[in-house]
Amino acid sequence: MLNDLFDALETASTSPWFYLAIFAVAMFDSVIPIVPSETTVILGGIAAGQGHLFIVAVIFVGALGAFIGDNIAYQLGLRASDFLKRTLFKSESGADRLNRAAAQIEKRGGPLLITARFIPGGRTALTCSSGITRQPLDWFLKWDAVATILWASYAGGLGYLFGEQFKDDHTKAFYLAFGAALGITALIEIVRWVRERGKSEAHV
Repeated sequence: MLNDLFDALETASTSPWFYLAIFAVAMFDSVIPIVPSETTVILGGIAAGQGHLFIVAVIFVGALGAFIGDNIAYQLGLRASDFLKRTLFKSESGADRLNRAAAQIEKRGGPLLITARFIPGGRTALTCSSGITRQPLDWFLKWDAVATILWASYAGGLGYLFGEQFKDDHTKAFYLAFGAALGITALIEIVRWVRERGKSEAHV
């Protein structure tokens, strides 16, 4: 099924209209995570490597679509905040989950947005949670811009640099992208853990 999906998208990726597809899928995936948007950005990178598209434009439209989608998710969470607190989170356990989410965002800050951006579905959960817990908009915009640029650069660069290896095995591209996302997430978490441990030892 993955190969069929990649084949269909690859056929369209040689057209300049594919920029619009990259933008639309990246934006839509940020709000309703059904098809990982990494797929289209990787294929855009492959097409750029073959001379059909421009890699800078692929990264730009991917990052822009993801940024706009993340902000839609944030605004949905923000505008529905009071309603959700009165319904889904009205119980003691629900309020506790919401408080824990807010505490994690406060504790881990912007790097948490970067980590979540590389996890399909996780990015939507965190952007909505940022709105529900009413995180400052300027904080969200700044860190989400960094997260979406890094995400689009990694996905586009993956296709651009290793496109020939994916030509006959599109499933490999998907799994490599997912593995790279997990690796980046793990690296960010390790750096955060080391920094926090260093601060704790400094206070001892």
